[in-house]
Amino acid sequence: MKVTIVMENHSGFKKGLLGAHGFSALVEHKNMRVLVDTGVDGEVLLRNMNALEINPKKIDYLFLTHGHYDHTGGLKALLEARKGRKLPVIAHPEIFTKRVALKPHLRDISIPFKREELEALGADFILVKDPFQIREGIWSSGEIERKVWDRAVGYKLEGGALSKDPVKDDISLILDLGKEVAVVTGCSHSGILNIAMHAQKIIEKPLKALIGGFHLAGAKKELIEDTIETFKGMDIRKFYAGHCTGFDATARFKTAFGERFEPLYSGKVIEL
Repeated sequence: MKVTIVMENHSGFKKGLLGAHGFSALVEHKNMRVLVDTGVDGEVLLRNMNALEINPKKIDYLFLTHGHYDHTGGLKALLEARKGRKLPVIAHPEIFTKRVALKPHLRDISIPFKREELEALGADFILVKDPFQIREGIWSSGEIERKVWDRAVGYKLEGGALSKDPVKDDISLILDLGKEVAVVTGCSHSGILNIAMHAQKIIEKPLKALIGGFHLAGAKKELIEDTIETFKGMDIRKFYAGHCTGFDATARFKTAFGERFEPLYSGKVIEL
C-alpha cells in the first residue's frame, strides 16, 4: 500500500505544492484509490492533486474522518472536478451535525456545504456507525471506543441550544497489511490512544504505523508524556504525524522515537 499526503499544514519539497490548515491523504492499494478527507480549501486540494498527478476522476472512494471544515472544505471542488461522476463517500451518520466554536469567537466549524448540494454533484453518502470492510485490506474503524481520554472540541447546535460536542463521528481508516495494520486518522478527536487500541481490536494484528493528526496541540505536558509512554509499550514501528499534532508533541515524539517518527507535509509518500 502507498499513502500520499495531498494536503497538510506544511508544504512539501516539490514545486507547486501548497500547505494549508487541514488534512487530505490518498491511499492506493491494488489499483484502488481512497481519498481520506479533502482539507480546508478546494483550490489548494486540486492544485496539489494536479502537482502530484492525481486525477480526481479516478478516485474510487472518499473517506471522511469527521465533519469539521478543515477536513471537508475541498469536498465541493473535488466533486465538481469529477464532472458529475458518482463518488461513494464513507462517513459516520453524524457527519452533518451543526457545529460551532466559541473561541476565539463564535464561528461555524461544521461541513461548509449542505448534503443536498453535494449529492447533486455526485456524492453518494454511505453513513455507517459500525466498523466494516470497504474493500479487501481497507476498513472503516466505525465509531471509536473511548477507553481513555479524548480530544473532543467545540459545541453542537441543536434546537437553538448548545451542548459539548463529543465528535462521535470521528473515525479512521484501517489498512490491513497482512501481518500488521496501519491507521490513517484525520484529527484524532477520539484520542490517538483510543484509535490505536480500537484498530488492533478490530483487525487483531500488531500496529505498524499511525498516520495523520494526533490532536495534541495545546495538550498538557502530562498528556503528551502519557501518550508517548503508552505507545512505547505498544511497540508501534512508525509514527507519521502532522496537522493538529502540535509543535511540542512533535518535538517530544521525535526525541522519544528518533527515526521511527517522521513529520507530515504536502507531497510526502509513505510506502507500507
